[in-house]
Amino acid sequence: MMKRLLSLVFAFFAAGLFANDLERNFQTPPETIRPSVYWYWINDNISKEGVVKDLEAMKEVGIGRAFIGTIGEQGGDYGPHKVLSEAWWDITHEALKTATRLGIDIGIFNSPGWSQSGGPWIEPERSMRYLAFSETKCIGPKKFEGKLAAPGEGFQDVKILAFKAPENKGLKIPFQTEKHGDVFDVNLGEEKTIRSLVFKTMTPTSVNVEISAKIGGVFQSVKTVRFNRSNAALNVGFNPFAPAVIAIPATKTREFSLKFHEVHGPALLEIDFRTDPAVESVAEKTLAKMWPTPLPLWDAYRWPEQPELDDINLAVNPKDVLDITEFMKPDGVLTWNVPEGEWTILRTGMMTTGVENGPASPEAKGLEVDKMSREHVAFHFDAYLGELLRKIPEADRKSLKVAVQDSYETGGQNWTDDFIEAFNKTYEYNPVPFIPVMNGVVVGSPEISDRFLWDLRRFVADRVAYEYVGGLRDAANKHGMTTWLECYGHWGFPGEFLQYGGQSDEIGGEFWNEGDLGSIENRAASSCGHIYGKTKISAESFTAGGGVYERYPRLLKKRCDWSYTEGINDTLLHLYIHQPYDDKTPGINAWFATEFNRKNTWFYEMKPFIEYMRRCMFMLQQGQNVADVAYFIGEDCPKMTGTCDPPLPKGYSFDYINGEVIREKLTVKGGKLVLPHGTSYRLLVLPNQTTMRP
Repeated sequence: MMKRLLSLVFAFFAAGLFANDLERNFQTPPETIRPSVYWYWINDNISKEGVVKDLEAMKEVGIGRAFIGTIGEQGGDYGPHKVLSEAWWDITHEALKTATRLGIDIGIFNSPGWSQSGGPWIEPERSMRYLAFSETKCIGPKKFEGKLAAPGEGFQDVKILAFKAPENKGLKIPFQTEKHGDVFDVNLGEEKTIRSLVFKTMTPTSVNVEISAKIGGVFQSVKTVRFNRSNAALNVGFNPFAPAVIAIPATKTREFSLKFHEVHGPALLEIDFRTDPAVESVAEKTLAKMWPTPLPLWDAYRWPEQPELDDINLAVNPKDVLDITEFMKPDGVLTWNVPEGEWTILRTGMMTTGVENGPASPEAKGLEVDKMSREHVAFHFDAYLGELLRKIPEADRKSLKVAVQDSYETGGQNWTDDFIEAFNKTYEYNPVPFIPVMNGVVVGSPEISDRFLWDLRRFVADRVAYEYVGGLRDAANKHGMTTWLECYGHWGFPGEFLQYGGQSDEIGGEFWNEGDLGSIENRAASSCGHIYGKTKISAESFTAGGGVYERYPRLLKKRCDWSYTEGINDTLLHLYIHQPYDDKTPGINAWFATEFNRKNTWFYEMKPFIEYMRRCMFMLQQGQNVADVAYFIGEDCPKMTGTCDPPLPKGYSFDYINGEVIREKLTVKGGKLVLPHGTSYRLLVLPNQTTMRP
């Protein structure tokens, strides 16, 4: 009884101390609780005097951490101190030394530009790569001897494969549509059984196409599809104008009708009507062409089931895919005794996606590093941040704490050096017989081909999380640094947002001061933080478009408060642009930010607003987040957000949760789903889909 009484007394005493600490720290938040700021050095316009004055200004108003981004704008006015020059290193040294003196922590973007991790030191064989193909047809039995074409420069051979494939007895027809839409009738000349169509264009285009076939004298609808090649940027797919492959049920006819509507851009198309089956949306399913707009929603990378084949012999049997790599010499000459029949020879190998880091000055641009290789990621860290660590004395860079990654905007890749061995180890089957699927060939069946591509995308997402994010984290940690990133990507993000962010030391969301950007991003970041046990969840805050110098704290507070309700508890101001010139007022600014810099008239007057943020940040970083429901996002990839289906009633809260955390961390205690760090949920809601891994 006495022991129990003493325990109760101690509990009340501790609770009182805790309450007193909360009240005291609310009134005067600890020095560790201070907002951060992006600190962009734009177009090589930098100076020693400027970085010192910038940091002293940050200190005066209460900013505690600055993330240096070396940014280069195309067509901008460039200054004399070129990035990576000795003068640039000297100014960087001065910035770190001054921050050390002032007690301001510094983060540095881990490459020039804000996305993502690359530079002139990345050679093609260390860059993001994809599997490319060249095709050769031959008929046996005979001895084949000849040089196989390489798909392009910098080609790294992987495998030489051979298989018997069904002959395509289709018809290629060119079309040109107008913006108001058109209807085209197509006569194949003779009755054929068509199983797939391939749409090709070389101009930015998007169009809806309703496909009908004349059966029994009447046109009947077969399928309606959206053909979208409107975004030609490499970071939205390494094959910007990849053919769009459409699979249809076997349709025996002489005539088709194609109705084009909702045409955007000049739709100059060539359409191939094919008798052989093909893997539908193969460019999208292999990450060659990714979601074309900034906000891929929960179902952006989910596709309907392909129609079953009317003749299973039209699919390539995986057992009949021959690995004939040993018969090709290093110069590309193949010598092979071709068995009887019509054969397709695939020369497969890696090529760089061509995506570069940016936006960056010309001297600092280069290929993006392979996101599926820890070895290449470590090389990249050493080439850039490692050089900084070598050049600047340790005593002068005690302020350097963080390697920053920002949001992912560099597109997909689908291959890396050890892909075959690592894939085999992960899924316990050999991917080699299924490589032709990546070139649009149906292997096994449409369902089996899709299942292989599902595994491929999941494998890529896992590697991007563990090899890239985890690899950069480990490289930084070895030098006493941590990592910070935004756990998603608006352009060509190949990962799973929760798992991706979970491998970083810190995570962040973002929001613009106007508009709705942040409704997906902040919940993505806060959910990631809650399920992975991260106490600090940042947001890139008050980003803006236009209206230079028009905003002020009264216009900012509402969105700031809203971000806190989304689970954000650490404000990262966007943006302090480095001011190198005292004789120029209002100084350097950008079209995409609120001006948190010393040239702004209210900069030194915003300390009460910063103190308000500090109190909010302190309180919100205490204790555990309370949420009622965990919505499982599923395991299909890529995935940038989850879905709340069915929606929660008002008054309840939720987090998204992923397969990794469910498998490895979730337990049941007292009727609740509990994570090791204490976060718990009353319900787990499964997504409305029919597939799940055991």
